[in-house]
Amino acid sequence: MKRGKSSFQVEKAEDSPGFLLWQVTNLWQREIKKALEQYGLTHAQFVLLASTHWLTLNREELTQTALSTHTKIDQMTTSTVLRTLQNRGFLNREEHSTDTRAKTVTLTAKGLEITKKAVKTVEKFDNDFFQTLGARSGEFNEILLALLTGNTGT
Repeated sequence: MKRGKSSFQVEKAEDSPGFLLWQVTNLWQREIKKALEQYGLTHAQFVLLASTHWLTLNREELTQTALSTHTKIDQMTTSTVLRTLQNRGFLNREEHSTDTRAKTVTLTAKGLEITKKAVKTVEKFDNDFFQTLGARSGEFNEILLALLTGNTGT
């Protein structure tokens, strides 16, 4: 390609971090979707179930807002997905003890059981998927965290 006529700042597509991130993300999401099919869960459902379990290990009451903030899933989507999970008997949503505008979220026994199984599957999948990074996996996580914390307003 002739440099003068290109609309792009990079010479090769592989030089674009955004394009590479998009490709890796799509590959990872496609494969994680397959891994979760056996549980009848979407990826968003899994993330909210697993995060509910994770956060309730450290809190007395977990609100939908705290769950939305933790997962970085917008509040409307969080509410919709949680309603679906509640209808399936995986969790309960109840009025908060002190804030009547807030809803608390807790897993049911059925929800905890499927969450624990799905977490094992996803953790195995992630270990297999990211094994290519080897000793660089910690550095990779640091880079992802830097992107998350440095771009919170966008």
